[in-house]
Amino acid sequence: MSTLHMISLPLDLRCFRQWAAMRRLAGDEGRALHHLLTETFGKGAIRPFRLMVARGARTATLYGYTGRDRDSLHRTAQETGAPEALAVVDPARLADKAMPTSWREGRRLAFDVRVRPVRRLRKPAGVFPKGAEVDAFLTAVLRHSPQGRPETAERLAREAVYRGWLAERLEGAARLDGARMVRFQRTRAERGQALEGPDATFHGELTVTDSAAFSRLLAAGVGRHAAYGYGMLLLRPAGG
Repeated sequence: MSTLHMISLPLDLRCFRQWAAMRRLAGDEGRALHHLLTETFGKGAIRPFRLMVARGARTATLYGYTGRDRDSLHRTAQETGAPEALAVVDPARLADKAMPTSWREGRRLAFDVRVRPVRRLRKPAGVFPKGAEVDAFLTAVLRHSPQGRPETAERLAREAVYRGWLAERLEGAARLDGARMVRFQRTRAERGQALEGPDATFHGELTVTDSAAFSRLLAAGVGRHAAYGYGMLLLRPAGG
């Protein structure tokens, strides 16, 4: 496996939104960023990624994982990037660092991750056909009550369901020691068709259980829609 790099890239939000509007991508920020990064640095070059925006800020910082170093990304952008895209993502301001090539098993880390907790149905359920992408909370309700009784939803805690979903996605690479949902909303995503679904941010702590698997998890992202701004594990030292 090649060395994984973490990049950071400042974005001017006004320029980005103008670019997205010009491309008719303003309705889905994740899709707009996906196209912007693809056109500038190549398909799948920076994935997963996360756009961090402070309240009321005019600029934001995009963080991402990539198998390429700064020089390679900068060269691609200069050779093939469109001028209007480079006005939004100035490659000269891109910074990177090499991630560890191995992780000590038993290493405890804190994390921040934005996820889209959905499941693909293996068989029809209620009004949903086989293969539909459905909110993990709703699938839990349907599993406990195929008739979808309202009282079943009341008994199930959305945060607990999503926490279980997150633990499943980490399994084999890390153990989830604890996590709390700090943000939740429902958003629409344009993926050929409009998909409305959950958008949740968790802060928590984990313990690495398999070094190679954990490196693969960082590179692949947690859950679906990793190419659209979800699933990037931002790491920091664990408390205590």
